[in-house]
Amino acid sequence: MSFDLTREANLDALRQRTSAKWRLFEPDVIAAWIAEMDYPLAPAIAETLHSAVDRSDTGYRWVGELPEALAGFTAKTWGWQVDPAQVIVLPDVLTCIAQALARFSRPGDAVVINTPVYPPFFTTVRDIAKRTIVEVPLVRTEHGGFDYDVAAMEQAFARTDVSVYLICSPHNPTGSVPSRETLIAIADAAQRHGVSVIADEVHAPLTHPGVVHTPFLSVAPSGLSAISLISASKAWNIPGLKCAQIVVANEELLAALQSSIPLEVTYGTGHFGVLASIAAYRDSVPWLDEVRALIASNSALLSQLLTVQLPEVFFAPPLASYLAWLDFGSYDLGDDPAAYFVERAKVGLSSGLGFGELGIGCARLNFGTSPQILTEIVDRLALSISN
Repeated sequence: MSFDLTREANLDALRQRTSAKWRLFEPDVIAAWIAEMDYPLAPAIAETLHSAVDRSDTGYRWVGELPEALAGFTAKTWGWQVDPAQVIVLPDVLTCIAQALARFSRPGDAVVINTPVYPPFFTTVRDIAKRTIVEVPLVRTEHGGFDYDVAAMEQAFARTDVSVYLICSPHNPTGSVPSRETLIAIADAAQRHGVSVIADEVHAPLTHPGVVHTPFLSVAPSGLSAISLISASKAWNIPGLKCAQIVVANEELLAALQSSIPLEVTYGTGHFGVLASIAAYRDSVPWLDEVRALIASNSALLSQLLTVQLPEVFFAPPLASYLAWLDFGSYDLGDDPAAYFVERAKVGLSSGLGFGELGIGCARLNFGTSPQILTEIVDRLALSISN
């Protein structure tokens, strides 16, 4: 089966959408910021949602077969055996993080994160959970990519105020995918120092062809307080339907989390999100495989375009997802290149400033679009600088 992924990926059609991606900026701006892809829904998901509307099935969420569907997907995709009974369903990954922090730590405790990182990590930890943050930056490798500094993380875990490590794997925005050996070393260090681990693995289904994702819980030692956060939202482009899953390491931790999460939080999950997630995990993997191939091709295209038109931009092609972390520091565009480009190039990127101090002079570009639109984006960026 083949899917026409770019049939809607033209600017006139995309501007008919009313989601945040296409409504934040003026119509003459090409939106390439928030993590929404420009591809049509997987047919099985679209059919599921249409059927629900046809039967007026728009009530409160019922978890139904979602845990079993997730377990089937993880087993086939990563060889990871998930017990459906140890799956908790909540509205989104950030809600999962907030609820886990409430259980794993106390106000004023410190949480370790790897910067530059997804901006809501900062606001969720600091503003919602009232915890402090310890930044352990990723390091650039000799091959030009990014990796986790295990020695620096061990030092951070040894701090008396640190109680939780929040890992983003695969990493947003760099697209780095930690090796199995790296994750084992991190898990062992966390256990030695009594640090709980929250693994945000929402981009895991989007590893590029040939790249292996290692689920954190598959290497975590027994006794480590750890959970994995998964959702179909990014991989199948359904974030507005509000559904994510917590996979818990053991029954004791499961009982503790279930007893601490308010009932009204669980019912914040969208019923359409549950239905769509089941359709994604069970019936939409072939569609996902084509998306993964297309975004890997787009990543290579982006690298080629930048090499020719913006050779001073630092770009390490990601191993997962459709997000590119671009360092424009050599072009003297100020601390926030995204602000420059939305004004001068009419391209909307995510500002690097929200990703931590390492985001100064950087921006994140969403290349989950057609090759034609991606080419126009880079053309506009380059032209704005040359002028």
